[in-house]
Amino acid sequence: MKTLIARLAVIFLIVSLIMITSAKTVLAASSSAVTSTFESKDLSGEDFSSRNLQSADFTKVKLIKANFSNSDLTGAVFNGVVAEEANFHGADMSNILTYVTSFDKADLTDAILREAIMKRTTFKDAKIDGADFTMAILDKDQVIQLCKRAKGINPVTGASTRQSLGCP
Repeated sequence: MKTLIARLAVIFLIVSLIMITSAKTVLAASSSAVTSTFESKDLSGEDFSSRNLQSADFTKVKLIKANFSNSDLTGAVFNGVVAEEANFHGADMSNILTYVTSFDKADLTDAILREAIMKRTTFKDAKIDGADFTMAILDKDQVIQLCKRAKGINPVTGASTRQSLGCP
């Protein structure tokens, strides 16, 4: 009986290893697994408009005055990024993760930021008319500042900027 259990355990281990190895191989070959990584670069003024940048990773990147208008940034990561005066007009930024990032003076007009996690991220003087922040997580002080100038309706989602931020 013990040898049967030992044999079954070895077979289970081998099958598990084969499945894990196969899954990694398939994932590596999958087009959805291919992401753009931008790290420790100065990409200020670059034109990323109307591009598919789903799951792109921007780490310690300068994106001052970069153009992301109408781009798909779904699931992207902005970590330690300076995106001041950048243009995100009409960009889909759903499910993005930002940490220690500056969107100061950025144009987020009509952007979709649904379910975004944006901690230690600033929006000083950012244009947010028509932006949709539904279910987004932001620092409380940033929400208070954004509510002072929140207005408009997102043309794609129909969400009110004020309501999506939870403004009083």
